[in-house]
Amino acid sequence: MDRLSELFGALADPTRRAILARLAEGEATVNQLAEPFPISLQAISKHLKVLERAGLITRGKEAQWRPCRLDAGPLREVADWIADYQRFWEQRYDRLGDYLHQLQRDETKPEE
Repeated sequence: MDRLSELFGALADPTRRAILARLAEGEATVNQLAEPFPISLQAISKHLKVLERAGLITRGKEAQWRPCRLDAGPLREVADWIADYQRFWEQRYDRLGDYLHQLQRDETKPEE
């Protein structure tokens, strides 16, 4: 699987996106990450494995607990890919703006 497909696959699930949002605030244990969700710890662990495989989180080992941490680096790849399409839409909006300005000028021209 290519890198972007793996990243988008990991980001496709709303639970995983919520986990990433929580980890953006700081590290957390699996139990802390599971608190807001009505799913089992096993299901949360599966989501964490997907995020870890995609490189979006790391899991440490400190004494008896394994804190999860966000690794936002791979999100740069997603942002860069999306940026190409952002330029596309900005160009489209610029052309639409030019067209609308031309229509306004044509409407305000006195008739001869």
